[in-house]
Amino acid sequence: MAKLYFRYGVMGSSKTANALMVRYNYEERGQRALMVKPVIDQREGAAIINSRIGLSHPCVWFHELRAMAEAQVRTYQCIIVDEAQFLTRDEVDCLTHIVDDWKVPVICYGLRADFKGELFPGSQALLACADIIEEIKTICWCGKKATCNARFDEHGRVLKEGEQVVLGANDKYIGLCRKHWKEGNLGPDAPRPS
Repeated sequence: MAKLYFRYGVMGSSKTANALMVRYNYEERGQRALMVKPVIDQREGAAIINSRIGLSHPCVWFHELRAMAEAQVRTYQCIIVDEAQFLTRDEVDCLTHIVDDWKVPVICYGLRADFKGELFPGSQALLACADIIEEIKTICWCGKKATCNARFDEHGRVLKEGEQVVLGANDKYIGLCRKHWKEGNLGPDAPRPS
């Protein structure tokens, strides 16, 4: 039975690496997995999914998945969506259609909440309708479980205001435990505000 999965974690929790490994496992067993991401994520400048540990694979944009006919989608044993927090409610509904009506499993990877602690629209929709919700864990600099995404500026100041979507990686974001996120404490090795 096909299911809709939402696997979420903070920045740096290896969500993308996990997605790429799942794709590899499917294909190693002779099955096809389609990698997908929202077009807003143009950090690579092309339809490719890259992890910080060096794994990568070509993908299609979400609107290309949406344009595929049922017969084409059914040639895949799994659809894997990276950066799922950027999906709209309507796009998540499209994924439920693929799972429920076309019987193709969909595994979504993304952030649960933004740097202000607010849910992303795609994450909110997935938390409401996914069959299986799993956390991908990592730790804060202090060793506690990281549950919050901190955005910081070039001076090491944790930001709590601004646009919800600012693309970046280790240069702009870090996963922190709730205590250190509230304090704005990036750790002893962080650059100090000037």
